[in-house]
Amino acid sequence: MNTAAAQEQLATLVGFPTVSRDSNLALIEYVESLLAAQGVACERIASDDGRKANLLARIGPAVPGGVVLSGHTDVVPVAGQDWHSDPFVLTPGEQDRLHGRGTCDMKGFIACALAMVPVWAQAGLQRPIYLALSYDEEVGCLGAPRMIERLLSGHPRPSAVIVGEPTLMQPVVAHKGSTNLRTTVSGKAAHSSQIDQGVSAIHLAARLVTAIEDVMADLRAEGRLDEAFNIAHSTLHVGRIQGGIAINVMAPECHFDWEIRHLPSDQFEPLLARVEARARALVAEFGKGLAEVSVRTERLTATVPPLAHRDNGAALSLCQRLLGERPTEQVAYATEAGQFQQAGLPVVICGPGSIRQAHQPDEFITRAQLEACMAFLTALTGVQQQAS
Repeated sequence: MNTAAAQEQLATLVGFPTVSRDSNLALIEYVESLLAAQGVACERIASDDGRKANLLARIGPAVPGGVVLSGHTDVVPVAGQDWHSDPFVLTPGEQDRLHGRGTCDMKGFIACALAMVPVWAQAGLQRPIYLALSYDEEVGCLGAPRMIERLLSGHPRPSAVIVGEPTLMQPVVAHKGSTNLRTTVSGKAAHSSQIDQGVSAIHLAARLVTAIEDVMADLRAEGRLDEAFNIAHSTLHVGRIQGGIAINVMAPECHFDWEIRHLPSDQFEPLLARVEARARALVAEFGKGLAEVSVRTERLTATVPPLAHRDNGAALSLCQRLLGERPTEQVAYATEAGQFQQAGLPVVICGPGSIRQAHQPDEFITRAQLEACMAFLTALTGVQQQAS
């Protein structure tokens, strides 16, 4: 178990500034060269514009019983954050911490997997280990679906998927679904001194934002809860709002960006329908019958499906075998795990680092977490050396 090799890989990976708005191809090319040096074939699955790519590799024979190690290569921006070191240089800190953007979310897991590639290439695996590296997870899990499709169409069906998001190496068996939305409110412009001649899109949007919060309160009051989650209900949150042209003009337009994070036991469409019903009522009440007044909501991304605690026995038992018996958790954030489950694959989330550090300035992972992940992957080697 070579934790130093994992740290070296992490330093290299952090050095690629793979913020979601930018290309990840330099990182993908690096991994391709590393795999080629060990005689491991891999395949790119490119984005439509060719600026980004997933990478899928199989180490070991083309037989059933494989284990997929899934990780995303993109990271969130650092602009506006108060970093005390270069975010794209791995920097040791106090308390055994290694600082850098993506250290825990989730290049730490990928670094450990890459450090194990030379071992796996020489281990005589009887069942394969797959590396599935995706793009654009942070902006809606955009890359994974086409990679999952290629995995299932081009390889024997795996028996388990481990998504290495930061969980402090605790198995996570469920998460909420997530949908990003934009609502555009159209009003009728008028001079603010003649307020009865127009309809302010900002004022109408403000009423709708409050109504969105009311919908969330209704869910709680109706007992639509799952106490296994730290936030036990589906959540609706408005994150950004913009509108108006001048302080003395009734705003002709306002839009706001928001999200719905729904429990596995809820569905996105009925929750959106509740909000749209509130929107229609508000237009009818305040629109003064004007054709210009309207509310339109569109999805900014496809819905990231929730991960439900079901059909995951093979992945969960594998994790418990590798880790020892540990309690499972359910989390509020969304991952690519729900997409793997939607494709019919048993999946568990388990990786090094803490989600509390993800997206934060001075993001870090500890060497102890890298060591724990390397022990996990070393144990996986032994399992995959055994015939099914």
